Amino acid sequence: MEFLEKIFSKYPQEKVIKWFKQVCLAEAVSWFFLFTAMIWIRVDPEGIVPIVYISTIGSIHGLFFTLYLIFLPAIRKIFTWDDEDSVFALISAFFPFATIWIDKKLARFDRE
Repeated sequence: MEFLEKIFSKYPQEKVIKWFKQVCLAEAVSWFFLFTAMIWIRVDPEGIVPIVYISTIGSIHGLFFTLYLIFLPAIRKIFTWDDEDSVFALISAFFPFATIWIDKKLARFDRE
């Protein structure tokens, strides 16, 4: 994880936090669009447009999901999370809209 620390150490903490918050929101929004794509592909499995839509949205969601996971070690260091908080943030990546909760509740300096 040292290479990630080297990458993020080039930028101020405020900028890394801002990027993380944007990635959290983008991951949740992309999950919503992926869910609509999954419904659309069930309704029209033979259509070409739903196939292109789900492929495109799936790739975008995968990008934001990966970015979220890449940002976690840097954010853990910035907010001095313990192991429990880190594991909770990692597991929340696999549940719909949980990254928004991480952004609002866990990624704060003033929490107890």
